Amino acid sequence: MGFRKKIWFCAIWLVLWAGSFSFAASDDVVEHDNSRIAIFLQPAISFLSFEERDYFQDAIDTIYKEFRATAKNEEESLYVAKQNFQKVNFCFPIMGGLQFQVMQDHFVSAGLGFIYDNESVVLTDRKNKTHNYSYTIQGIPLFLEYRLAIPVNLMTLSDGGLFSIALRWYWTLPGTEIYSSWGKIEADNSPFGAGFGFSVGYLIASWKGLNIFGDIGFSTIKVESKESFSKIVPGGPTEKAKWDIGGLQLQIRVSFGVWNKPKPIEKDDDDDIPDSDDKKEPNKKPPMPTKKDKKDSVDVGSAGVNATVTDTTKSVEKAEAPADTNAAVQDTSAITQDSTTAGQTEPATQQAPAEQKSTEPEKAKPAEKKEPASKKPPEE
Repeated sequence: MGFRKKIWFCAIWLVLWAGSFSFAASDDVVEHDNSRIAIFLQPAISFLSFEERDYFQDAIDTIYKEFRATAKNEEESLYVAKQNFQKVNFCFPIMGGLQFQVMQDHFVSAGLGFIYDNESVVLTDRKNKTHNYSYTIQGIPLFLEYRLAIPVNLMTLSDGGLFSIALRWYWTLPGTEIYSSWGKIEADNSPFGAGFGFSVGYLIASWKGLNIFGDIGFSTIKVESKESFSKIVPGGPTEKAKWDIGGLQLQIRVSFGVWNKPKPIEKDDDDDIPDSDDKKEPNKKPPMPTKKDKKDSVDVGSAGVNATVTDTTKSVEKAEAPADTNAAVQDTSAITQDSTTAGQTEPATQQAPAEQKSTEPEKAKPAEKKEPASKKPPEE
């Protein structure tokens, strides 16, 4: 794969990474991954820890010098040109597997990956003829993973999602090899493993059993072969070849729960407080008035009657002619009777006013002062 194609793939991958953040719901905070069993797919960008790239660069430099040395004149020397290998081996590995949640926020996964990194250059000889040289690092890692999710209530971020820490142990399967324009060597696959890795993840989106984690991590997967690098690159060392297909990784993990736990029912804070509108009984009758309520109502009515009688007494005392006293008394009786009737119209006291009037003789005493005005005039 050429360098320009790698740049395009890297740009597309970063756009997908940013798009996953925009897809995440900002209002909802994911506290747990509720999947019991889930399948996952994990594309990544990896910067391989492959230090043996210098062997291939030295071979290219040697070939370039030979082309320059065989040029017969200056014109042929101008045709000779070369490209250099990149000083960083980055590729786009992809992994997938099965995840099982053994208990809340504790996950065990098994997965398989594919790593492929192709580096190529073009050299031009003295006759303006191009020559392509390349080498390819290929790896098929098998891994077991333990992932611990850190709940939101243990984080200091108020709007944070679900963080996780993952540890992995790697094995390599047949197909882990290096092949170049000059040859091929295969790695020996040890049953005890080839290395380990760890990563820190963040759940950036969750929707109906679909969870998207953004992870950053590091791994070291060291392998060796019975053959030497001299078989795949001119001038390479003759001892047994060793190389590392691990490195720094930036990855997106998309998991889908095929068996999910039921979501817990969220209880609102207002559930303990009964709603007056919802709990109201449609046929509930108002409470019956008590004796104390009746007495208070009678006292209010009696106070109104006494106030009316007092005002009437004052108006009678101010009468000028004794001949009009009978009319004043009759008016006073009518006013008193109307006031008594008004006091009895209270809704909560239908029988009390008449009974309570006799229990308070002291309040009716001001009305007895009317006796001087109630004397009959002398008969003619």
